Amino acid sequence: MTTSNPHISLILPAYNEVKRIASTVQEAKAYFESRQFSYEIIVAADGTDGTREVVADMAKTDSTLKVIGSEERRGKGYGIRQAVPLTSGEFIGFADADNKTPISEFDKVEPLLRQYDIVIGSRGLAESQIEQPQPFYRQIGSIRFGIYMHAVTGLTDIIDTQCGFKFFRRSVAVDLFSRQRIDGYMYDVEILYLARKTGYTIAQVPIRWRDDHDSRLQLLSGNIRNALDVLSIRFSSAHANGRVAASDVPEA
Repeated sequence: MTTSNPHISLILPAYNEVKRIASTVQEAKAYFESRQFSYEIIVAADGTDGTREVVADMAKTDSTLKVIGSEERRGKGYGIRQAVPLTSGEFIGFADADNKTPISEFDKVEPLLRQYDIVIGSRGLAESQIEQPQPFYRQIGSIRFGIYMHAVTGLTDIIDTQCGFKFFRRSVAVDLFSRQRIDGYMYDVEILYLARKTGYTIAQVPIRWRDDHDSRLQLLSGNIRNALDVLSIRFSSAHANGRVAASDVPEA
């Protein structure tokens, strides 16, 4: 079900997800249609395994589906930043291409988008359901990194900054992603930091989540980059820029 101005624009950032992308897209489509939501799906796919080609082939007969990306790995932040100006939905959001959070969890998000500027999934609330946890060593690493990140950014009230299930009112997404600069994993932290500085309201909802034991983050080099990105979020002058209106971005 689609219109020129859909209810929801869903972005799926992907890197070498050829084995899972078709099922993730189909599950999202089935969910939106079951709820009678008008929608569009944009897959931002980097890599060389054929993910873009699979989605492009699906899009030949599906007007709700688009694909962007390149062979070079540019990062989730970059992919979402490129996709947002292509959207036209009343609400804009993103979810993991490997389907860690079932799209049906949008049931919890959608009503709150009437009251809040941003609604984010959280794995750290009492009602959250972790169906398949991360390996223990990654849990310990995440806890330690979270202490550092919260201390640097001041986002102490946001329990889980990096769950890949976040949704925005259209004007808010356009504004934030026009100012967002981090290409890698810390784009979530940057978006939330910008949102707090701008005064946007944020709701956190418990979600179902399952780890697939296929993390693309290199423990040492990846975490060093993440630590440096967090510092740049806190001290970059770029984050003092003003808002950008949704009307300033052309419709796709």
